[in-house]
Amino acid sequence: MNEMEDLFGEARRAADDLYQLRDTYFPANPADKISELQRKSDLALSLLDSLPLEQRRSPIQRATYEYLKGKILDVFPDYRKEAEDHLSKAVKLNPSLADAWLCLGNCIWKKGDLASAKNCFTLALSKGSNKEILCQLSMLERRMAQGSENQAEIVEESILRAKEAVTLDVKDGNSWYSLGNACLTSFFVTGSWDHSKLLQSLKAYQNAEKDERMKSNPDLYFNCATVNKYLENYERALSGFEAAALKDPGLNAVEEVQKIVNLLNKLESLSKGQARAKRHAALASSRAADNLNPLYKSISIDTLSEGLNKAVAVVGKVLLFVKHESVAPLYYLVCDSNQLCCVLSVYGISNDAIKEGDLLTLLEPYYRHVDFSWKGKCYQFKSIRVDFLEQLLVNGKALDSHQAVRTSIYAQHKP
Repeated sequence: MNEMEDLFGEARRAADDLYQLRDTYFPANPADKISELQRKSDLALSLLDSLPLEQRRSPIQRATYEYLKGKILDVFPDYRKEAEDHLSKAVKLNPSLADAWLCLGNCIWKKGDLASAKNCFTLALSKGSNKEILCQLSMLERRMAQGSENQAEIVEESILRAKEAVTLDVKDGNSWYSLGNACLTSFFVTGSWDHSKLLQSLKAYQNAEKDERMKSNPDLYFNCATVNKYLENYERALSGFEAAALKDPGLNAVEEVQKIVNLLNKLESLSKGQARAKRHAALASSRAADNLNPLYKSISIDTLSEGLNKAVAVVGKVLLFVKHESVAPLYYLVCDSNQLCCVLSVYGISNDAIKEGDLLTLLEPYYRHVDFSWKGKCYQFKSIRVDFLEQLLVNGKALDSHQAVRTSIYAQHKP
């Protein structure tokens, strides 16, 4: 190895170390991270600039120099024009330099020019399949989907990119993480009802966790906890958000823990009260059950099996709409003809579709008995989840399609 190659090699390693710091160092004070990035980037730039001028004369040499300089300058979260200028020079000098196209795309993304960023990633990908480029393209497409008319289609494209990245290296945690994010986003943009998307997302995140390098990624823990929250795996969600908060105090994971605890306290408390209302609800529910479609067998809450209950229906009266701090799902307290109460969670339905006092017929309900302890407090209540409009009759009538809603929430990530 000659001296020039050795110097470029040292500069490359310095740039890689800089990005490793960016992706793994999360101090309590974010300003400390910026200061450390500045110190390390100054050292990396000094190392790069120590390369003699006469040894970076050829277009290939100059392109490598400009690429590394732009990459080092672009390590910060905000847009830097100087970084864009160096990266632009690099791709002009050597259009085959895929890494430079990737870095240029990331840089341009920061100033909000998403179409140009996608063009850079596409050009980078044209130089050959690359899992890192595919993951960035997948993430960018999810960002481009926000607010667009065909967001579901764009997110599906994002899923395909992430799947392609996984096929290139099935052990790469970042590719699995990207796939998990894409599936989670798809859950939200398609109406927050398709729990198969959540299960796909959870499986991808679990595969990502097998890669030791991903253990330092707080967003992985945060997003996996988000999936568990919507799957109503409350204990796993609380553990995941707590782990994310420990890894990066800058995330709002502590607030997420508190939201879930507040919700659980409310659900458990409400499930144990309402004695008088239960008696009135029981009578109304009993009458409504008499008019049930013969394809379904009417049963009470206490005879439901864990999981999906095929070909059965539960009839209950809405005692309360449960207000809480998240957008989805909607929570209600429902009572059946045996004066048994359960928490009902409803996905993908507008919040004016169901009102207190309504009689609900829940077709093929998904049932769970919540029973766990967290920080010394025991939570126990019955829970039914409804995912589809078609699973729900309100006062004996099916809901209209216009009462379906989409919930715009996106997986948390950092470019």
